[in-house]
Amino acid sequence: MPRFSVVVPAHEVPGRLPDCLDSVLGQGFADVEVIAVVGAPDELCASIARGRADRDARLKVVRSAPGDGLPGARNAGTAVAEGEFLLFLDGDDTLAPGALERIDARLTETADPDLLYFDHERVHWYDGGTGPALGRLWQGAPVGTFTAREHPALPDVWVPAWSAAYRRDFVTQHQLAFVPGMFTDTVWNTVAALKAERIALLDRVCVRHLLRRQGSRTYAPGLHHMDLLDQFDLVMRRATELTDDPVLLDRLFQQMAGKVLKTAATPGRLPTPALRRRYFRRAARLYREHRPTGSRRPGGSVGLQHTLLASGSYAAFGALRGTKRRLGKTVRFGRRWAGRVRRRVVNPYRTYLRRPVDENLAVFSAYWGSGYRCNPAAVHAAARRLAPHIKPVFLVDERHADTRLPDDVERVVIGTSRYWEVMATAKYTFNNVNFEMAVEKRPGTVHVQTQHGTPLKRMGVDLVEYPAAAAAAGSLAKLLQRVDRWDFNISSNHHSTEVWERAYPGAYESLDVGYPRNDAYYTSTAADVAAIRRRLGVPDGKVAVLYAPTHRDYRTEFLPQLDLAAFCRDIGDGFVVLLRAHHSYAGAPALERLLRSGALIDVTDHPSTEDVCLAADALVTDYSSIMFDYANLDRPVVVYADDWDVYRETRGVYFDLVDAPPGPVARTQDELTAAFRDGAWQGAESERLRGAFRRRFCQFDDGFAAERVVRRVLLGEPAAALPPIVPLERRVPAPAAARVPQHP
Repeated sequence: MPRFSVVVPAHEVPGRLPDCLDSVLGQGFADVEVIAVVGAPDELCASIARGRADRDARLKVVRSAPGDGLPGARNAGTAVAEGEFLLFLDGDDTLAPGALERIDARLTETADPDLLYFDHERVHWYDGGTGPALGRLWQGAPVGTFTAREHPALPDVWVPAWSAAYRRDFVTQHQLAFVPGMFTDTVWNTVAALKAERIALLDRVCVRHLLRRQGSRTYAPGLHHMDLLDQFDLVMRRATELTDDPVLLDRLFQQMAGKVLKTAATPGRLPTPALRRRYFRRAARLYREHRPTGSRRPGGSVGLQHTLLASGSYAAFGALRGTKRRLGKTVRFGRRWAGRVRRRVVNPYRTYLRRPVDENLAVFSAYWGSGYRCNPAAVHAAARRLAPHIKPVFLVDERHADTRLPDDVERVVIGTSRYWEVMATAKYTFNNVNFEMAVEKRPGTVHVQTQHGTPLKRMGVDLVEYPAAAAAAGSLAKLLQRVDRWDFNISSNHHSTEVWERAYPGAYESLDVGYPRNDAYYTSTAADVAAIRRRLGVPDGKVAVLYAPTHRDYRTEFLPQLDLAAFCRDIGDGFVVLLRAHHSYAGAPALERLLRSGALIDVTDHPSTEDVCLAADALVTDYSSIMFDYANLDRPVVVYADDWDVYRETRGVYFDLVDAPPGPVARTQDELTAAFRDGAWQGAESERLRGAFRRRFCQFDDGFAAERVVRRVLLGEPAAALPPIVPLERRVPAPAAARVPQHP
């Protein structure tokens, strides 16, 4: 029997779940089992949990119906627990280092009480920890063990269930369970504290509780706030059954009534007037029903709120709340007026925003207006076929104003009056980067962030520990304002879904459908590939090797990692090298000199990365995300990682590419040349590495990604109705063109 069973509800937290599980399994105190409770077996969290369970027998995975919510998940985990003590941990929280050792020591010191409270720290998703949260429990606490009656702060209904350890026999004996609905911890805490004969305290932070950027659902608007009244009723009923102590009953009543009043006084939590009246009237009935004899109301304005609630005077309560709001508005009025005056400067955008939203207008943009490219272009192409009622507009900047577009697509230059008009009135917007800050998100409009690559390097707020890269990326605060405009965020694999949740925290829906641009790797034919190679000037019979290096944040100009002229010469006449330099190095002197040498074919400015990849028989790259897309073609990839250690330290990465590459890894130019001369670039080991890489990163790309996006976003179909992902082994990528030379 393990000392501890840690129950972890794991639903919709893929970006945080690995850290949560590792924080428990990595404790120095190893006598623990972890019970991860997942919903549907095919969801990402279930996959993450099973992967950890395969590596550590102390983790077991059980299922709970998603509709049962947090209470059902905790109850399901408790039912299979075998440890002496139960702990609960939300899937996006972590145990502090050394927590289990400290908890075990305190339990032993107090002879294994029924209930041990320990402290936790609220950790803001970005700013860090806020310090211990339960100081009220340590003030005036008895020494050793005690009952709730002997502690001046217990029962405390607002202590989270995950801030305590519960003797499992005690839980079983008293049939403790989490009741359905929100605020379930209130009833659990009440019953546990009143039934416990021996309670102890540990004045140490043992849990780090994540305060998500999206905020807690307990503060979000919705009907679920009616659950608070259900729990108020249940807390007081159960407490009355368990004790007749007027002090304990009044303590519970004051805690619950205070929370009920806070919600009643916060209109945003109850979004309609009818719901607010309904909430207040029921709260008033419960207040009168459960108020203990002799209970004294607080003083001041809070006491007045108690009086109005007890009398059911909703109109008077609303008037009191309105008076306080008006005072606050008066203080802020001057500052707001100054802002309004500034915004009245002539700008057509403000005028266009007063027009109705055009329900059939869709704006597409890629790479800051660089033309018809990437995921936005692929989604548009699918929309022409599946949603012909949509009127498309593609944004271009002045430099790309002559970019060729499909005949039915209107070209709009960024910054013109027409640009502001479509941005103000479009129902749908698609972008693989972000629109400028001046663009507002109107109610009822839909913005799709298509992304433009699978992340190896750190992204978004994960850059905070890498100052050089973070400075180049710009203001993280403004980035998060842009993230707040996203309704959908496209992902091509589970890895990306996990990363996006952490790097771009927001309330968007993750579209785990694959990258639309990668559909081309499965829909293109041999004739298509041959035609692309002719347009690019690839000689017949040559093996085309695409060299696509990425940007270095620690450099300000293009400096080739390879002596490309020597590489082209040394690998032999059977090969031709295509160079696709990173767009940020356009016009760099070193790049211009290299191109003038004539040693290779420059495809840097070719508008379609997909065409370039289809033309190539093999890829050489360093840390560019192109490797994840190219892997869909199941063609050889060689990683040239001569400065991996520097890149990893200056930019930050999500996994060790050298340990899990898509093919052979060369650390020097001689090693890279040798890989092509001796055939290792396409050998059995290369194929094995590529297969593992494809299973990990080509999960959703199957040729139907664009269709899924159109059906989910533009046609409004539910996610469950979208075409299922085609298994990797059944996919047939576009064929390579060249006959690959054989090596002894």
